[in-house]
Amino acid sequence: MPSILNINSKQSLAILALGVSSLALNACSSEISAQNADRFANVEVKSEKLTDGVAVLIAQGGNIGVSHGEDGTILIDDQFAPLSQKIQNSIKALGAEPAKYVINTHWHGDHTGGNENFGKAGALIMAHDNVRVRMLGEQTSGRGNSTPAPKVALPAVTYADGVKMHLNGDEMHIIHIAKGHTDGDSIIFWKNANVIHMGDMYFRRSFTLPFIDLNSGGNAKGVLAAAEKALSLANDETQIIPGHGPMATKADLMGYRDMMKDVIDTVGAAKKSGKSLEEVQAMKPAAKYDTNPNGFIKGDAFVEAVYKSL
Repeated sequence: MPSILNINSKQSLAILALGVSSLALNACSSEISAQNADRFANVEVKSEKLTDGVAVLIAQGGNIGVSHGEDGTILIDDQFAPLSQKIQNSIKALGAEPAKYVINTHWHGDHTGGNENFGKAGALIMAHDNVRVRMLGEQTSGRGNSTPAPKVALPAVTYADGVKMHLNGDEMHIIHIAKGHTDGDSIIFWKNANVIHMGDMYFRRSFTLPFIDLNSGGNAKGVLAAAEKALSLANDETQIIPGHGPMATKADLMGYRDMMKDVIDTVGAAKKSGKSLEEVQAMKPAAKYDTNPNGFIKGDAFVEAVYKSL
């Protein structure tokens, strides 16, 4: 016979309130899930062949680099989880096998959101040491809060300074840039294909000004160093994949580098002279580069990140 609980009126009201709250929470969760499904339902994954065996996939989230050939398919980042099947369809359309390796350029969810799906499908996930560390815990960044990732989504192979992969007839240089967009960023250079993936250390067009995630160990001087490093590897024929936006050339990246150097030098000189953040922002040192009214990062926010980086 089940036991009988003696519950007074206040307890009854509390239980009723808890039940109503749970129903409301479930309804809210369902609504959020529906909104997320709607958000990605009409997203198209656009594929662009760069060379034989190397392509870029552009959709919603960080641009995906793809290397494919006899040694398997390698993805550089994998965007959001709801797009995984569309991404896989695009990989198949390239004539490539399902992803065997995934390399994350950094930890943000618009670059690692598909890790769980690709990990469950058998892909080996790789990234800098700090990417795994940040994905293991709760994080707060300029892109919002995140909860610890499941084990299958975590990088299983990590590195400190970088690593080389000799696959698909090419030599891939994976190079860590200390304190760039975050503290776990990597750029990827296909030596033979002459292609560089910059991750979010290079934004283009709609992301005119860079996002420096100070909460994740980012630093404006590291973003500048990343541009300098990539330019040292590039020539006039190099194809450059930005973290967001259309493909770029060495000349495009040089312009970005010059912008970074100009703002860093101006803000640095003003800070050294004793000016406060508000006084430096009032100088509008990034105004001539803040050309997109719908840009993700505006001039004052960029100047604040530079000021706090120095």
